[in-house]
Amino acid sequence: MSTLICGSLAFDSIMVFGGRFKDHILPDQVHILNVSFLVPSLRREFGGCAGNIAYNLALLDGSPLPMATVGDDFEPYRQHLDRCGIDRRFVRQVPGTLTAQAFITTDLDDNQITAFHPGAMSHSHLSSIDPTGIELGIVGPDGREGMLLHARQMGDLGIPFVFDPGQGMPMFEASELLWFAGRARYLALNDYEAKLMVAKTGCALEMLAQRLQAVVVTLGALGSRIHVDGRILEIPVAPARNVTDPTGCGDAYRAGLLYGIARQMDWPTIGRLAAVMGALKIEHPGAQRHTASRADIEQRFFEAFGYRPW
Repeated sequence: MSTLICGSLAFDSIMVFGGRFKDHILPDQVHILNVSFLVPSLRREFGGCAGNIAYNLALLDGSPLPMATVGDDFEPYRQHLDRCGIDRRFVRQVPGTLTAQAFITTDLDDNQITAFHPGAMSHSHLSSIDPTGIELGIVGPDGREGMLLHARQMGDLGIPFVFDPGQGMPMFEASELLWFAGRARYLALNDYEAKLMVAKTGCALEMLAQRLQAVVVTLGALGSRIHVDGRILEIPVAPARNVTDPTGCGDAYRAGLLYGIARQMDWPTIGRLAAVMGALKIEHPGAQRHTASRADIEQRFFEAFGYRPW
């Protein structure tokens, strides 16, 4: 059985600024903001939430099925997916478009400024879900109409799924966010997105958790928090051996989340496995370069938490 991952495939241009944004942005002058950052380090990576989650899930032998729309420039990414053994039957090329592009600048405090060109992602609603062999899904940041369509289809088909609005949250009104939450089984947010979700909908996380099986909130270096069964589980971080690049850590975490849910692990173990995936990612540049095997992941889990996840 496979996990359907609805979201973007994108090329990431990642730049590193050798200073701190806060030293160059004057709070009382943001209405006339005009800044330039020298970025001597630049690299192009394979990214997008669907690609990143699928890559990490494949490391866990988790049978990912990314569903995404891509452009005429997709060939290098196609070859990469094939090398990784990731099934791309639901990856659809839209002629006359470019694959989505993200331009990410990171400072020394791991703060990020991102510009995003959606390209072919805006046509994600052209793809429909075939439920054959699918046991679990996730609706991640994608084209607006595609996110609505795929959440509706998964709900109608009885496929349990995680709603992960991410950077796509501003596209939706409060009623639409509550509609997603009403169809999903699980909600995944980072700390900022959780605050925005509460502000937009007027629903506390505890209220949202009553509608869902679990609400998961990642807290960066502070770990993560899982609202489940009327409780709040505090999930510690898995120690990283070195901090290299935070890009894609949230997607790596979600791969661990999906793997644990699909295998009906207990929630403390699911959260810790997700934390290990995030730690492994942060040790490597790019979202899809670390190559830890399932055995490596199991050993890192044991080193961090003193027991084995499977």
